[in-house]
Amino acid sequence: FGPIGPAPPRTNGKKAMRFMIFVPANAESEAGVLPSAEMLEKMGKFNAEMVNAGVLLAGEGLQPTSKGARITFSGGKTKVIDGPFTEAKELVAGYWVIQVKSKDDAIAWMSRAPFGPGVTIELRQVFESEDFAPSDPTGEIRAKEQALRERASHKG
Repeated sequence: FGPIGPAPPRTNGKKAMRFMIFVPANAESEAGVLPSAEMLEKMGKFNAEMVNAGVLLAGEGLQPTSKGARITFSGGKTKVIDGPFTEAKELVAGYWVIQVKSKDDAIAWMSRAPFGPGVTIELRQVFESEDFAPSDPTGEIRAKEQALRERASHKG
């Protein structure tokens, strides 16, 4: 799956890397319990630090799975299953998308996230269009992807 959205800028001649960070759900988030004012304040401060550093591209909390659905593809058909979903340890309650110079930089930023003991967040690098060069030797598919990215970034 190719990237949609703005491509990361170059940093000192080297292209910045994008990472998506998944914040796990728990019983409270799945019950629709909002974070405390104290946690919202801490998270706001952390997010502001990332914005001020030019690192944060996006980040949101997600509604409980009871307000979601899963779509399964099989044999040319789709099957929709409405939430809630029960595998709480596998569920996502929020995410960030950041751009940094390296995986180590991403880890350094996320190590400062204001979570308490027992929380494990997952960090994954986002594919960039040039990662698909071996499957697209002419560049035609990547050019189409770039055009989509530009259209998506100009949506108002």
